[in-house]
Amino acid sequence: MTTDTNHDRAAHGRGSSADRPLALITGVGRTVGIGAGIALRLAASGWDIAFTYWTPYDDRMSWGSEPGATEAISRSLAEHGASTTAIEADLADPDTPARVFDEVEQRMGGVTALVMSHCESVDSGLLDTTVESFDRHFAVNARATWLLIREFGRRFAAEGRTGRIVSLTSDHTVGNLPYGASKGALDRITLAAAHELAHLGVTANVINPGPVDTGWMPEEVRENCVRNTPLGRLGTPRDTAHLVDFLCSEEGEWINGQLLMSNGGLA
Repeated sequence: MTTDTNHDRAAHGRGSSADRPLALITGVGRTVGIGAGIALRLAASGWDIAFTYWTPYDDRMSWGSEPGATEAISRSLAEHGASTTAIEADLADPDTPARVFDEVEQRMGGVTALVMSHCESVDSGLLDTTVESFDRHFAVNARATWLLIREFGRRFAAEGRTGRIVSLTSDHTVGNLPYGASKGALDRITLAAAHELAHLGVTANVINPGPVDTGWMPEEVRENCVRNTPLGRLGTPRDTAHLVDFLCSEEGEWINGQLLMSNGGLA
């Protein structure tokens, strides 16, 4: 399923869509999610937005899918003058990254920034993780990240701009083995791009946003995270989005090949 929204950008003083760079953001399935927060922040900063979502993943999780989320997110982006495309994408399928780029290019043109906030995350530890779950985590969190970055590198045309790659990671492995291990692989893949795609003028960074409650946190976890954070609160999607916005800006060009903690000083 693919949806498109076009908006009268002149009413917002943004000029034509040709003046706006295009960001492709993965994992934008719910209005309260980090991906949606990043999309909204970049739209407000003058980006057009293509985003992916995968409803069957949310259906499997405790929070469930959010009916109408794709349309609501697209409307909120359009309010900031952004043209948008939403693509349902199963990133466990190795053919999906190329298909996503094909659809985005056909509908909106070349991608300037690739922001990866998708994930597979199912709690399990060393003794109870199944081979099927382990493989799915690595397919979505690691392999899809590599394939998306590879497509971006193959297709990127600077046209006077530098490119950006940003991935979201986690260091939580205890009781969450396949998630944390596959996110560790994601880190290495993304940081390699800072060197291997340097000749294209592309920067690549990883953000660890720490615990951000988007509907998954039990009360005990929430209280523990607040207690161990010097600022005395949880992270929000907006916190992560502001850092992504900076990294994707001209001012953020010199930050490259870094794993950045954006967790309020969580101990």
